[in-house]
Amino acid sequence: MKSAAGAEIAAIRRFNRFYTRRIELLDETLLDSPFTLAQARVLFELGTRRAPSAGYLAELLGLDPGYLSRMLQDFARRRLITRVRAAQDARRAELSLSARGRKAFEMLDRKSKRSVGEMIAPLSRQQRGRLLAAMQTVERELSAGTVAPQTDIAIRPHRIGDVGWAIERHGTLYAQEFGWNGEFEALVATLFARFATAHDGEREGFWIAEAGGERLGCVFVVRSEKDPNIAQLRCLLVDPRARGLGVGKLLVEHCLTFAKSAGYAKMILWTNDILEAARHIYVEAGFKLIEESRHHSFGRDLVGQFWTKDLFSEEPQ
Repeated sequence: MKSAAGAEIAAIRRFNRFYTRRIELLDETLLDSPFTLAQARVLFELGTRRAPSAGYLAELLGLDPGYLSRMLQDFARRRLITRVRAAQDARRAELSLSARGRKAFEMLDRKSKRSVGEMIAPLSRQQRGRLLAAMQTVERELSAGTVAPQTDIAIRPHRIGDVGWAIERHGTLYAQEFGWNGEFEALVATLFARFATAHDGEREGFWIAEAGGERLGCVFVVRSEKDPNIAQLRCLLVDPRARGLGVGKLLVEHCLTFAKSAGYAKMILWTNDILEAARHIYVEAGFKLIEESRHHSFGRDLVGQFWTKDLFSEEPQ
């Protein structure tokens, strides 16, 4: 006799077999195209994002870097992508679709929309409503520990308890993802303690990104110790549950807006080159890499990077 858990597992597997067959995921290629599902997913990201790097794509999609590298080599051989060395970091290649790649992406996008449209066309309005509600339920229930893409994200000033949370998340996440030791948590604790005990409320700020009362990320801005006309961005963090939702971009944009309103002429930041996702955000926000240096910190050999952005000298769009 099957246990309750065994029956649930069997039902889910039965649904998986039905759905993969229904949307033709068992075919060797997707939508009668020359691309597998994984290749089409990478094409979609390249077609909808601004010059991402391979490292950023691997992190975003959860792909093995070696597997992604081989896929990108195949794309380059088929003249679907172009690689350009980043102006701010010559070791990092920015990827974009070529004219041929853009055509392939648009073809896949049209076919996907048409395929879904044909699948739901026979359904009544009531049936579509029930279908969408059921899909939202599946997404919500299987997203335990993650944040749904449609979630409204708010950026708010810090409150009691936020400093302790930020220190803990920095220490835990950087230890888990990069193997950094307690030196890093101690540094973060020092920076946040210094801010919490003595900061200028008019020209310095600490913000939390949250949704539904849950903290998703943080960042703070302080006045540079070397020049009172320069703002320094520090401790940008996005919780893994919220990555890919634009939280980091919202936090950095908030910092830039604040710094301009506070009258700063420039913003600076220091980071390490292995923090690929954060560096991608800085590049998109217009920061420029001006200095690099090797160092041994937090138990690892690292390459530190110093970035800067003029706040009032951008050319008009």
